[in-house]
Amino acid sequence: LAVSLLLGVALAWMLIRGGLPIVPPSEAFQSVEPWAVVAYCCCLVGVHWFRAARWRHLLRPLGDVPTRNVVATSWIAFAAVMFLPLRTGEVVRPVLVARRGTVAGWEAAGTVGAERILDGLALSSLFLGGLLATTPLDPLPDHIGDLALPVATVPRVAYTALGLFAAIFVVMLVFYRHREIARRLTQATLGLLSRGLAERVANVVGRIADGLGFLPSARRLAPFLLESSCYWVLNACGLWLIAAGCGLEGIGFGEACVIMGCIGLGILVPSAPGYFGTFQLSVYVALAMFVPPAVVTGAGSAFAFLIYLCQVAQHLVLAAVGAWLDRNGPRPAAAPRSG
Repeated sequence: LAVSLLLGVALAWMLIRGGLPIVPPSEAFQSVEPWAVVAYCCCLVGVHWFRAARWRHLLRPLGDVPTRNVVATSWIAFAAVMFLPLRTGEVVRPVLVARRGTVAGWEAAGTVGAERILDGLALSSLFLGGLLATTPLDPLPDHIGDLALPVATVPRVAYTALGLFAAIFVVMLVFYRHREIARRLTQATLGLLSRGLAERVANVVGRIADGLGFLPSARRLAPFLLESSCYWVLNACGLWLIAAGCGLEGIGFGEACVIMGCIGLGILVPSAPGYFGTFQLSVYVALAMFVPPAVVTGAGSAFAFLIYLCQVAQHLVLAAVGAWLDRNGPRPAAAPRSG
């Protein structure tokens, strides 16, 4: 927590010193249309629904988990990921779903890991697709405000991210197909230190691999991918709408995909609670590719502030709804295995 708070303070200091507002001046909001904020919040409701409910397709091969429990658990966990330091909230979903369903924690962790890999592949594809479909400024600026940030590196980051997630996806497929070999390698290597430890870790490896049982099932994977597509498209559409409502001319769907990609990859890095600092910086970097510097620090600062505020508020509200659903939801008929 101390490390994450220090990161937040450092990023806030860097933004302020670089002339990038965290809380914009009142004149930055003059061209903001209220309908755009409402439309963005409505899109976020759809985003959070699809993002949460699609997980059921990955869990069903492992056990019976009601959609209500999946959604409640996910909404709580999304807020935990956002606000707990250094992304430690990632452990919340497997733990909670194990309490409310017939799926054990390690198998659930396997599905969460797979979901993250598939999301990374989808996000980086949309990010690169948006870059190829749009026309960034030429030349790209090497400063945003008074902050030295080489915006020209963004396309290289997009290509690198896509290649990295594609490689991880292949590794995941190989790991699932040859999971018994992975278990044996774990036993052979850790067994040099401790046979008991090697056996326990090998058992965990096998159970995580069991969580990938949806991969060969088109009946499970296809609806997950369809709902994931709705999640990502709605996310980009929401950014497109609120950008228009903030008076950011030249931001279309393709540019919104680039903004979404910058934010998504930016907050993957462990940072302060609430993604504070990295979120705002990612938005400013993305906007600097398409709009003049004066607009970035003007209407762009209102855009960055509003989407951050809306996302934080919605995470908190839906986490409260999820907690209520979780507390009043049905108990599992049979307790899952521990872990």
